[in-house]
Amino acid sequence: MRRPLAATMVTAVLLTGAACADNDSNPFSVGFASPAPSATAAPGVSGTPTPTPTGDAGVCLAAKRAGSTAVQTYVQKLAEMLTVGRTDRAAADAARRDAEAALAGWRDALRQQSGRATDPQLKTLLADLATEVGSLGTDVEKIDEAEFDRLQQRLDELCPR
Repeated sequence: MRRPLAATMVTAVLLTGAACADNDSNPFSVGFASPAPSATAAPGVSGTPTPTPTGDAGVCLAAKRAGSTAVQTYVQKLAEMLTVGRTDRAAADAARRDAEAALAGWRDALRQQSGRATDPQLKTLLADLATEVGSLGTDVEKIDEAEFDRLQQRLDELCPR
């Protein structure tokens, strides 16, 4: 009973963050992702193309988008793992592997963006976030939400809209 409750709590926390914040300022914006800005206008559409940000602004955007995608997959697969775990062990194991892969991809994206960042604070923060994400795993009882929230708040400060 404790594991499904813990998973529900983690899911609720992640989804609450999504509902309360804009996509570009919250990597936990699950299910509301907007398409990436295009460097060229769509055929038949007049107007000025929206350039993709570069430098630290581009680093921030890439880190946040990677988080949004990863958290969406992570929550979905974690819920699947807990839902089918009692009846279909193979499906639960596959969902666990997919959840862990989503976290690994997010960790790698944070490390990559940390390497691209020029601001020393942003570089360090992204490396710290990568370490935190890398330690998450699929045991929802071991997730340190307070530490993760603190790091997320620092990211929001360094990466304003």
